[in-house]
Amino acid sequence: MNYIPSLDLTQQYATLSPQINPLVQEILASGNYIGGKVIEDFEQSFAEYLGAEYCIGCNSGTDALFLALRSLNIGPGDEVITTPFTFFATTEVISAVGAKPVFVDIEPDTYNFDLEQVAKAITSQTKAIMPVHLFGQPVDMTRLMAIAHQHNLLVIEDCAQSTGSSWQGQKTGTIGHIGCFSFFPTKNLGACGDAGAVVTNDENLANQVKILKNHGQSARYYYEEIGINSRLDALQAAILKVKLGYLNEWNSQRQKIAENYRQLCQNIPYLTCPQTVTNSQSVWNQYTIKLNYSAINPDLNNPASQIKYRDELRQKLQNWGICTMIYYPIPLHLQPVYENLGYTVDSLPIAEAISHQVLSLPMFPELFFSQQETIVNKLKDCFI
Repeated sequence: MNYIPSLDLTQQYATLSPQINPLVQEILASGNYIGGKVIEDFEQSFAEYLGAEYCIGCNSGTDALFLALRSLNIGPGDEVITTPFTFFATTEVISAVGAKPVFVDIEPDTYNFDLEQVAKAITSQTKAIMPVHLFGQPVDMTRLMAIAHQHNLLVIEDCAQSTGSSWQGQKTGTIGHIGCFSFFPTKNLGACGDAGAVVTNDENLANQVKILKNHGQSARYYYEEIGINSRLDALQAAILKVKLGYLNEWNSQRQKIAENYRQLCQNIPYLTCPQTVTNSQSVWNQYTIKLNYSAINPDLNNPASQIKYRDELRQKLQNWGICTMIYYPIPLHLQPVYENLGYTVDSLPIAEAISHQVLSLPMFPELFFSQQETIVNKLKDCFI
């Protein structure tokens, strides 16, 4: 039995190790692990790649979001509109700065938040909107920025899964007021540990992020406000600089893999493939299918039976050596930590329904077409 993981980073490292290993050894020998030219070089290269004026490296994608909110003076009494269908860090940071996350339902085809619902959720307390370009698929930034401008709201782009994606030819992260990136190893551009970055075209915001990420220092031992320690280290910066040179190639390969999946799955009535949006370019951090329970079995008509079926399907695939993932099994508005916000079951029905239906198939640039054929053939067998 040939095992097919959901993600395999060993092949990427094997290819890049002749470039990465000497750089790592050089940095270790130098004794300069924090700050310096290595980090500045990566920040400049990443900003140029995106078409942004400023890039500030930090410790993680979570910190990038936190620093963005802090730099925009978002805090107690403010509301930030976002999606319930994403990783917890998106709203964790909103709560961490003392603001209130406001959840709106999602689109059933893209899994991104519904912009009509965003417009309806705006109140006098709304200060910002935080779109998440989920699974690498950009939000319609033209419509979103029009809403933001109309109501004088800030836009913080969560680009944790969308590095290299674009909306109408412009890279995500450069369209709103500030963009936040994660370089967690599983991302399209992944470090060998935690790392992140904030990008913006606003010099004042960039300077504020630099101060906040370094304990609030504007000069050595001169503290203007309470900051945090969130520095991108030299080892990760060097590795990211190498990987950045391959990002377009890897994203192109992900797009080919996504198209392969679409063609292989197109005649399977029991599932729906993710949809791409006109004017956008997805980079497919995940390839997430949706199970059509009504076609599989009409008796699968409640969350408990659907979850049970999906768990059994995943186990069958696992028994055949195929690893799948679920992003995300419980929408954020139903998480225990947000019980005080007043959301209940059926508050956001599409997000809740989707959370029972989604299944993410293996997705990484080195995935072979023959492996995809095996994955889809075994999926078909599960439905027989």
